Amino acid sequence: MKKVGMRGVFVIRIEDDFDLEKIADSGQCFRWQRDGDGFRIPFRDSLLFIRKVGQQDYEVDCTEEEFDSIWRPYFDLVRSYRAIRGKIKKKDDPVLFEAAKLGQGIRILKQDPWEMLITFIISQRKNIPAIRQAVEAVCRAAGRKKTAKDGTEWYMFPSAEEIASLSDEALASCRLGYRDKYVRAAAEAALRGEIDFRKLSALSHEDCLVELQKLYGVGIKVAQCVSLFGLHHLDAFPRDVWILRVLDEVYDGGKNYRFDAYAPYNGVMQQYLFEYYRNKDAREVSV
Repeated sequence: MKKVGMRGVFVIRIEDDFDLEKIADSGQCFRWQRDGDGFRIPFRDSLLFIRKVGQQDYEVDCTEEEFDSIWRPYFDLVRSYRAIRGKIKKKDDPVLFEAAKLGQGIRILKQDPWEMLITFIISQRKNIPAIRQAVEAVCRAAGRKKTAKDGTEWYMFPSAEEIASLSDEALASCRLGYRDKYVRAAAEAALRGEIDFRKLSALSHEDCLVELQKLYGVGIKVAQCVSLFGLHHLDAFPRDVWILRVLDEVYDGGKNYRFDAYAPYNGVMQQYLFEYYRNKDAREVSV
């Protein structure tokens, strides 16, 4: 990492798989904001601006210490996703092999588990733009306003206490529909001490799913998403409409998908298949 200019800006080199656009569109993060040729990324009480400036070089507006302590773990840069892709053999699984080529650059972010719980509760039966709008509305309604070094104003994701303190009218104004009662219930459960993410992260993935589904409004899909994107259980395999479709059309409903061969990284494979299959129609039209 080297410093450039006088604005506390650094250039970092990332030699492993890393593609900001693909990560932003991967269905795991809903608060990234495009800003010019880069992204503004909020995480807990920090905000990062990052943009690509070379083949493997990225400019970031933070100190080296901040990047190493906050953002390197957030982007999971200690792990080789190139090596994970290497587990896929074309002769064994040509579809996943092509999906991994298309999805190269996607990484599983280490996001805040509380934010992921509320986000994926909100996400039920919503498309990605609608999820973004709803999550941002909750942040503006209950989150603390912050000002970045360059004067940019943004909102932190609200705590359980901040969400629970919202009136019914204020929560309804976020346009969550029937999900608002699930969001409030999660906040109240957290305040009662019924949600302990440290304990959940230490459980096996299967036990984690059982515990998460005890929460009101949390089914298997939401639990899988929280496990993968919030607790970083990389073997979690969320099944949305796109994944169910590819499992049905390519893997005989999942019977022929090689879960054992790709463990403990089935969540990474899920992201490749998600990217591949939701763009399938566009690829076929363009041929």
